[in-house]
Amino acid sequence: MPKKQDQNRREFIETTGKVTAASALAGVAIPHVHAAVDDTVKVALVGAGGRGTGAASNALSVSAGHGPTKLVAAADIFESNLKSSLNGLSKKHKEKVDLGKTGKNGLPERAYIGFEAYKEAINNLDKGDVAIFTTPPAFRWVFYKYAVERGINVFMEKPVTADGYGTKQILEINKLAKKKNLKVGVGLMCRHSRARGAMADKIQEGAIGDVVLMRSYRMHGPVASSRTIPQKLRNEYKDLEEIRWQIRRFHSFIWASGGCFNDFYIHNIDECCWMKGAAMGDPEHTGGDPLNVMGTLDKWTWPIMAQATGGKHYTENDQGQPYVDQNLDTYSVEYTYADGTKLMHYGRTIEGCHNEFASYIHGTKGFGTFSKNGHWPAPSALYTGLTPNPKNQTWKFPARETNPYQDEWDDLLDAIRNDKPYNEAERGALASQVCNLGRMAAHTGQRVMWNDALNAEPLAPDLEKLVGLDGDAPVKANADGSYPSPQPGITKKREY
Repeated sequence: MPKKQDQNRREFIETTGKVTAASALAGVAIPHVHAAVDDTVKVALVGAGGRGTGAASNALSVSAGHGPTKLVAAADIFESNLKSSLNGLSKKHKEKVDLGKTGKNGLPERAYIGFEAYKEAINNLDKGDVAIFTTPPAFRWVFYKYAVERGINVFMEKPVTADGYGTKQILEINKLAKKKNLKVGVGLMCRHSRARGAMADKIQEGAIGDVVLMRSYRMHGPVASSRTIPQKLRNEYKDLEEIRWQIRRFHSFIWASGGCFNDFYIHNIDECCWMKGAAMGDPEHTGGDPLNVMGTLDKWTWPIMAQATGGKHYTENDQGQPYVDQNLDTYSVEYTYADGTKLMHYGRTIEGCHNEFASYIHGTKGFGTFSKNGHWPAPSALYTGLTPNPKNQTWKFPARETNPYQDEWDDLLDAIRNDKPYNEAERGALASQVCNLGRMAAHTGQRVMWNDALNAEPLAPDLEKLVGLDGDAPVKANADGSYPSPQPGITKKREY
C-alpha cells in the first residue's frame, strides 16, 4: 500500500487547514471582487465524498490574507455522503459552514440530492464565489458548463476528463471562461508544490542538460473502488440503481473516471510532463494548440504518441467472487514526445508486490528526483550521473515544503481577491488527455496518436441529459454481473 505520505483527500481533512505561512497580504486592503457585503467568498460543494470533503476543508482553511470563506451549499446523489461530509466539516470549521436550517431528513436546507442538484447548489453563488466539483470526472464538463454560463469561479478535482470527448468539451467551454475572466483551479496540487516548481525552473535553465527520459511509478495494492465484485453480491447495494452503482464504484468504470489509470496515475504523469516543459507554471500557457497538435509540433510539449502493455492477473477475490471491473491490474506505457524524448510510466494495483510511488528525470548532464514515497513532501533534488547518490547532489530544494493541497487553494483565492490571471482548466484537460492516450494504447494494444485518442468515440456522450435514476447507464452488466472489458488486439478502435 502507499506509504504514509500518500494520504487521500479524506485523510487530509484531518491534517490540513493549518496556516502554512504568514501571508504577505495580511493587513493589506483586499479589493471587493464579489457581491457579499462582508467580503466573504462563498463556496458550493458538488460531490461530497472524501475528496470533496477534503477540498472543501482546504477552501475553508485559506490563510488570513485570502479569507474569509464560507460553505453555503452542497450537492450529491447520495444522502449518506452529504450527511457525513457536512457533519465532519461543521465540526472542523464551525461557523464557516452555514447551509441553513436542518430539515426533517437531517440535512440543511441548502443541501441538495439528485442529478440536477449541482444546479441548485451553484445557484446559491454570486460573482467572485467558487464552485467545487469533486464528483466522478466524466461529469466535469457538464458542471463546468453551467458554472461558466453563470459566471462562477471553479475548482475541479483531477482528472477533469475520462475521454477525448470530455477533453474537447472542457477546452471549448474554457474559451468562454477566459472571456469572462473566471478563475479556475484544477486539483493537480503537485503543480503548486514550491519544491517541484523550483526544480522545474532549474531543469529549464539546463541544470541537467537536455531532457531525454522521464520515469514515473504508481505501484501499490488495490485501493478505493478499483476492484469490484458483482452488485448482486453486495447486500448493501444490491437494490441500488445501475447508474448510481457505477458512480458509487466509479474507479471501476472507464466512462466515469478513466479507471484507476487516470485517477491514480495522473499526478505522476503530469509532473513528468511539467519537468519536460508542458505548461510550466503559467496557467495561461499550454505550449501549443490542443486541437491542432500536428500543426504546432515546434511548440507542443506534451506526448504525441503512446504504446503500452497491460494485463489482468487476478479475476476473483479470496472468497472466489469474480472481479467485474474494467481495470487492468498492470500498465506499462511508453509515451513519445515530438523531439523523441520518452516518458515511461508503470502502474500496478496488486497486493504483495514491491511498492513504488515516485517520478524521476534523466538529462544529458544529470539526473533528478522530484517525487518519492507519495506526493508530499517532495524530495526535489538534482545530481550528476544516473542515480540519486548524495555525493553527487548538485541542488536540493533549500526550504521545508509547505502543503501543496493547501497552497493550491491559497493561490486560487489570491487570484480571485486580487484579480490575477488564473485558469488551469486547459492544462488540467491536457494532462487528463495524456492519461486517456496511454490508457487507450494499453486497452487496444495499438500505437495511439494524440489525435486518435482525442477524437475517439465518446464513452458517455449524453451525461448532460441525465436527470433521473431510471435512465440507461453508459455500460450495462451481463447476466452474471460482468461488464465489457478491454481486449487488446481484438477491440482496436475503442477500449471495450
